[in-house]
Amino acid sequence: MNYKNRFKSFIKKPHNIILVSLAFILIYLTVIPMITIILDTFTVHQSELMRVKGAQVGDFTLYHWTKVLFSSTSKKIFYEPFLNTLYVAFGTCFIAILLGGMVAWLVTRTNMRYKGIISTLFIFPYIMPSWTLAMAWLNFFKNSLVGGAPGIFTALTGIEIPNWFAYGPFPIIVVLGLHYAPFAYILIGGILRNMDANLEEAALILKASRAKIMWKITIPIVLPAMLSTFLLVFSSAMSAFAVPAFLGTSVRYQVLTTQMYRTLNGLNPGYGYIMALIMIGIGVLILGVNQRIIGKRKSFTTITGKSSNIALINLRAFRTPISVILLSMIIIVCIVPLLSFALESFIMEPGNYSFDNFTTIFWVGEGSPELANGEPGILRNSSIFQGLWNSVKLSVLVAFIAGSVGILAGYAIVKKKNTRLSSLVNNLAFFPYLMPSMAFGAIYLSMFAVRRGFIPPLYGTFALLVLVGSVKYLPFASRASVGAMHQLSNEIEEAGTIQGIGWGKRMLKIIIPIQKSSFLSGYLLPFISSMRELSLYILLVTPSARILTTMLFQYNEKGWNQYANAINLLIVLFVVISNLIVNKVTGASIDKGIGGQ
Repeated sequence: MNYKNRFKSFIKKPHNIILVSLAFILIYLTVIPMITIILDTFTVHQSELMRVKGAQVGDFTLYHWTKVLFSSTSKKIFYEPFLNTLYVAFGTCFIAILLGGMVAWLVTRTNMRYKGIISTLFIFPYIMPSWTLAMAWLNFFKNSLVGGAPGIFTALTGIEIPNWFAYGPFPIIVVLGLHYAPFAYILIGGILRNMDANLEEAALILKASRAKIMWKITIPIVLPAMLSTFLLVFSSAMSAFAVPAFLGTSVRYQVLTTQMYRTLNGLNPGYGYIMALIMIGIGVLILGVNQRIIGKRKSFTTITGKSSNIALINLRAFRTPISVILLSMIIIVCIVPLLSFALESFIMEPGNYSFDNFTTIFWVGEGSPELANGEPGILRNSSIFQGLWNSVKLSVLVAFIAGSVGILAGYAIVKKKNTRLSSLVNNLAFFPYLMPSMAFGAIYLSMFAVRRGFIPPLYGTFALLVLVGSVKYLPFASRASVGAMHQLSNEIEEAGTIQGIGWGKRMLKIIIPIQKSSFLSGYLLPFISSMRELSLYILLVTPSARILTTMLFQYNEKGWNQYANAINLLIVLFVVISNLIVNKVTGASIDKGIGGQ
């Protein structure tokens, strides 16, 4: 009888029902797919019957693991792409931390000019899709040996760019480093901005040199932030697909993500699932190490107060040159790529930048059989508008589902905090963040390619894109909601309960209005992320459910560079404008707290 009463009391509380429901749903959408993909690495697939002799579809096999890890072709299939991935990830971390840390130090600890505009513009490459800079690099530095037509740099100078500079690991590392440098700037800059300057001031009084202060005081204090930045940038660089695909494929430079795309799109899905598992394992390991570092940072707290007067380093005669050079570099990285997309989209014959070669055919032309199979200009192209509509529709649905579930999850997790059920749902809601986007897409490709109980096969349907996007971006919404709910006192809702107001009305009339900015960001962040996403959807999109980012990738693969550049410009402008709207509506700005005056 006691258990019966406890059960009745349990189900009367809405947050308990929410937690139990989310626990079952998220186990099905996160844990079960992981089990499915593990089983698929030991299963014979239809496309592999020719190679696994005497086997039937669904039979148990060690063929994939043996072939990927222990065969004569393992080096080409797995080990070379794996080592290339590590090389790219380490190189990206070096550039991102060096550049981001240097800018953070200049903005927060020196009297450099133009701090406000530099702080705002420096995060611009992170707002844009990562492949934006990759396409800009190709526009400028492609050569006639591989690219077919020289880029803008060769056209202006007559200097032929060598392959190592135009394609392969060097440009991949540089582009990813520039893309993630703002990430390092945000994390390291936040520590420097809030750091107590008393230790540095004491060292100055004791006649210590600036170099010694930097080495002995500043760097040790920000070291935990640097290590955390390294691990997160490393994980992000490992899971990057678009940049290696744009800059490495033409010279057959493969990393794990591009190799996984080839195998899953080809005749070896078992190989791809193994690579997906390995990438997920590395992602989980990296995030675990990162969490330990963040946790240990509390024990490194040796600063108990903040100096009211931070002594900024006087750059003296170098103040103006450093400020101008840095501002110019940032403007080049932010603005010049957009100009290159516009320029390339108006060029009829690639490599010829004379005025006679300019045309509007790729924007408003009716199409010609001699040009891109008769493809009309993007502003008259029904396929482009369908792709844009699909992208917007997909992103709106993903944002609505992820945002709404995130609000419910955040509410229930905080109401039931410090319990096993709350911790389980909290961890399950965050689990998709651990997985590289392409690996996550591969999991859902594996799981929903066949009927699962009452759920029909979803491969090739728009519903699968909505499902995978909603689950992937749930961590953004749930974290925003958990943070918002932690700021609310229980007394606010209890007052409504005493007045006899139902749970639904309390949510709509009290809780959501109070924290509407935080909850709104839980909707808008998934929207922007989905609009610019390529890696997550690339394996799942079919011709009937194309979206703009995958169309860009396909146009680029076909060599229709003018169309690809025009679409790229369209996507970037849409994403940037959407981000500005997010900041305007929510009042959030990614560079606040470290920007200068």
